[in-house]
Amino acid sequence: MQQVKNGDTVRVHYHGKLTDGSTFDSSEGRDPLEFTVGSGQVIKGFDDAMTGMQPGEIKTVNIPVDEAYGHRNDDMMMEYPKSEFPAEMTPEVGMELHMSDNMGNVFPVVIAELRDETVLLDANHPLAGQDLIFDIELVSIG
Repeated sequence: MQQVKNGDTVRVHYHGKLTDGSTFDSSEGRDPLEFTVGSGQVIKGFDDAMTGMQPGEIKTVNIPVDEAYGHRNDDMMMEYPKSEFPAEMTPEVGMELHMSDNMGNVFPVVIAELRDETVLLDANHPLAGQDLIFDIELVSIG
């Protein structure tokens, strides 16, 4: 039977959980996720788990933070003046926003803290600093 190797395009169903058992993402009710193994389209630990799998195989993989979204980075925290928000917007902790850098790249941020004159924005990936667990079912290769 065919086994997954680097460069193969695969289709998988998955269920992603945190170490406390809570679900953060799942392909349930959707088409399988399709990606090319080794291309960097998915996190390293998920990519590495695919090698050697056969169609129909199901496995659970524990992905440490270093092979997932990495550790939280304090450099990804930034203060932003409240006066720069639109007048009709009331900043709240947990609010998701999109910002752009000097090159026009748009990236998501979350308001982490409200301060007197500023808000603290967090541009870390929401799953940064977390070990992840995935149940993976290989649907097809190619």
